[in-house]
Amino acid sequence: MRHKIKKVKLGTDKDHTTALVRNLAMSVIIYEKIKTTSKKAKAVQPFIEKLINIAKRKEKLGAIREIERLIQHENSSRKILEVLAEKYKDKTSGYTRITKLGYRAGDNAPVVQLELI
Repeated sequence: MRHKIKKVKLGTDKDHTTALVRNLAMSVIIYEKIKTTSKKAKAVQPFIEKLINIAKRKEKLGAIREIERLIQHENSSRKILEVLAEKYKDKTSGYTRITKLGYRAGDNAPVVQLELI
């Protein structure tokens, strides 16, 4: 039984899912909004919130090391630490919003917009 397991399965192996979530998170951080399917958005949303919480809570050097271990992109990790941590210093959670846009023409997959609030 899978009680209290909330991980979204994307139909691929673990390494591909990890790379997909990291790349989507990097795109959301850099561009502040992306258009993707609802399953992918639900998979990447907790990861983004975790990154912002790490940048807010920890000391500077520890936060830099942990964020760069998770994301491995210099511009996005710098933006989390300098811009987003200051922007969300008064909030405790709820940094992202998922807005439904409709369905994709090719395969009728539900398309959403994931954006930073």
